[in-house]
Amino acid sequence: MSKITKPVLITEYGHLYKGDCLQIMRGIKSESVDLFFADPPFNLNKSYGNGVRDDLQESEYLEWCHKWIDEGVRVLKPGGSFFLYNIPKWNVQLASYISKSLNFRSWIAIEITFSLPIKGRLYPSHYSLLYFVKGKKPNTFEPPRLPMQVCRHCGGEIKDYGGYKNKMNPKGINLSDIWTDIPPVRHKKYKNREANALSLKLLDRILDMSSKEGDVILDPFGGSGTTYIAAELKMRKWIGMEISTTDEITRRFKSMAKDKEYYDCLRENVNVLFTKKALELRKKHGHHNGKYVLSETNITKQKALF
Repeated sequence: MSKITKPVLITEYGHLYKGDCLQIMRGIKSESVDLFFADPPFNLNKSYGNGVRDDLQESEYLEWCHKWIDEGVRVLKPGGSFFLYNIPKWNVQLASYISKSLNFRSWIAIEITFSLPIKGRLYPSHYSLLYFVKGKKPNTFEPPRLPMQVCRHCGGEIKDYGGYKNKMNPKGINLSDIWTDIPPVRHKKYKNREANALSLKLLDRILDMSSKEGDVILDPFGGSGTTYIAAELKMRKWIGMEISTTDEITRRFKSMAKDKEYYDCLRENVNVLFTKKALELRKKHGHHNGKYVLSETNITKQKALF
């Protein structure tokens, strides 16, 4: 980092800086970051606090995005992963720009259910998560498996999975490029800004998929600090920055108990074929689990439900 820039927060795994991400990233060594994640302002004229404009002309917004994208590409290691979270309007254009430097992997659709209809357009119901890699293949690609979708009333399977129930992976269903299970953050604890906060579940999944313990994570748009909290809980080193106030992030790190509690709940439902709640429903309503070969981990964690 630049000798001029000093962190406003130092934790066991990370450093948080206050200031313009372009200036701060220029002080980071090239090819030193394992995973780059960006959730920039969407240019929708929302309030992000002092120092942030969210009402730029289209060409001005894209030019600004190109600048921090270039820095993100520069600091990324060969084989490192690059994620960009934005609305489709911008990502369809930014994907073309990023493709000049990185290899495209996926356009991931994050379902949303709280948008208002826009007259003259289809109802917007997803955010876009672009996934690129620097080089031909990622250094880390270990997508977590998801629990089977079941009826919330009886626990019965919603899909028949082609009739191959006896061949289902005991660790769960393959992760696809459509994510329908990422909840919006509505808790007042994290709604300190008018703009939406990111879900811890989203960052937990991204870090699971494309990083390992000890890797360096960089997020140039700190917001409420979700990326940094996820990295800290997952024992990844992290570099964060926020041009507006960093007080919210600092306060969040000082009281991580709620985040840790939620994180522990999330981890119970990763790489398992059925969630604990689903198994309880299935047992109550007489659904047979014998056709599924459950892993030793599942059996150990949930043996009381069989």
